[in-house]
Amino acid sequence: MINFILNNETIETDFPSGSLLLDYVRYYKSLKGTKIGCREGDCGACTVLIGEVVDGILSYKQVTSCLTPIGNVAGKHVVTIEGLNMDQLSPVQEHMINESGTQCGFCTVGFVVSLSGFCLANNAATYEDAIAAIDGNICRCTGYKSIERAAEKITHDLAKKSLSNPISWLIENHFIPPYFGEIVDRLDKIDLPVTKSLGRIIGGGTDLYVQKHLELIDEHAQHIALKNELRFIRTENNTIHVGGSVTVTEFLESKEIQAFFPRLREHIKLVSSSPIRNISTFAGNFVNASPIGDFTAFFIALDASIELSKGDSSRTIKLKDFYKGYKDLDMLDGELITDIIFNAPSKTSKFNLEKVSKRIHLDIATVNSAALISVQDGLIDQIYLSAGGVGPTPISLDKTTLFLTGKEISAQNIIRANEIAQQEISPIGDVRGTADYKRLLLRQLLYAHFIKLFPNQLTLKDLV
Repeated sequence: MINFILNNETIETDFPSGSLLLDYVRYYKSLKGTKIGCREGDCGACTVLIGEVVDGILSYKQVTSCLTPIGNVAGKHVVTIEGLNMDQLSPVQEHMINESGTQCGFCTVGFVVSLSGFCLANNAATYEDAIAAIDGNICRCTGYKSIERAAEKITHDLAKKSLSNPISWLIENHFIPPYFGEIVDRLDKIDLPVTKSLGRIIGGGTDLYVQKHLELIDEHAQHIALKNELRFIRTENNTIHVGGSVTVTEFLESKEIQAFFPRLREHIKLVSSSPIRNISTFAGNFVNASPIGDFTAFFIALDASIELSKGDSSRTIKLKDFYKGYKDLDMLDGELITDIIFNAPSKTSKFNLEKVSKRIHLDIATVNSAALISVQDGLIDQIYLSAGGVGPTPISLDKTTLFLTGKEISAQNIIRANEIAQQEISPIGDVRGTADYKRLLLRQLLYAHFIKLFPNQLTLKDLV
């Protein structure tokens, strides 16, 4: 049985754990405010909030219910638009109306839910965060300016929000219904299901459900999201460990990680939308084995290793060696990625992630690349370079980095490094571009790493 709270109702269901939350709330509970749009996590019409108690604090995140297996909400609070409605309009709903933030209305519920999630955040409200909260919602009518004005008004209304007890303040000021005040106590009484080895192993499911929707919805799957023992980020002797069930958002919000990657938000904004990042896991991204997985490129450039566990046995391999061929992994049946391990970047290291896609945001890469470069006494003393979209698997550009190690950062050396990199890749033409185009993109991304990380030593003019 799967137990959770749906709006103000405690749910106990024997639905297959692989079935989708969207289908459950619309077809079984007849909560029709949650819309069906793309079923691929792109449009945001099906957005709901998921709340859970983390370290004693109730935290809500917006997610796309079309990609959320119902098993992943066990022990949590699911909020649809109906669960936000009250006798009077909330400030979010009022501002959306007053600023003409809705026209056809199909997308409106998703925007209201996402902006309500922004209100529920346990931090001071900023306009930047309000806009970030709706980065996974698409509107084809308004042109967004009216919605942006509504977001600005909502931010202003939250200026005096209590950070010590935000739920009580939001209830008192009619942002959310009074029942929210009881959720922590009610969640504490809900039993989590006993994890059993049944069907397929699912992490966030954000890509798996796009590919294999019909195969999964009737499965009693294993859900990594329920394995709290894999939900950790810690540093031991300058080595960082990231558990297999850690989401992208949890990684982004970690103060420990931010200290090592000051430009982390900029990099992660290139990858998917907030609702996707709120449920997707790095482990799932690795196992998906896409040649253009953005986070695969990210961690290969950190020279990361992964721990693979099955029962009481485990083994550790380099992430770059995990991929034997297209969608072919060095992974045994029943193994889980339980730990992602990499050395903390040194004070002399600089990190960068680049990607090219048809859209800047919320799009699959054509080619991506990441770099970790350390310079001592004017010479590169350590460097890692990754590339995706230029072969059947994501790769580490080992020959290129071997050439650059010990060299100074100069146009001549970077141009030569590109010539070596071109010999390490084997792109093919597909819907995202020709092989020659992808070779050109990798050259540009390689140049971009050095221009961005060492602007006082290299400019684009030097490389053309």
